[in-house]
Amino acid sequence: MAKKEKTKKDSQLLIRINSEQRDAFLAACDEQDTSAAREVRRFIKQFLKDHETNKSS
Repeated sequence: MAKKEKTKKDSQLLIRINSEQRDAFLAACDEQDTSAAREVRRFIKQFLKDHETNKSS
């Protein structure tokens, strides 16, 4: 099985949310055996994919 290409993570994104949402999100991630960072990265990748524009037009 081919390994996924690893990309260097060299930037940070700071967001502000209320502590209730943060705690609920972290608990949900823990229940799903994943990390908050992984889920945020997955959201961003999917968002970008869903909102791609055809740049060659």
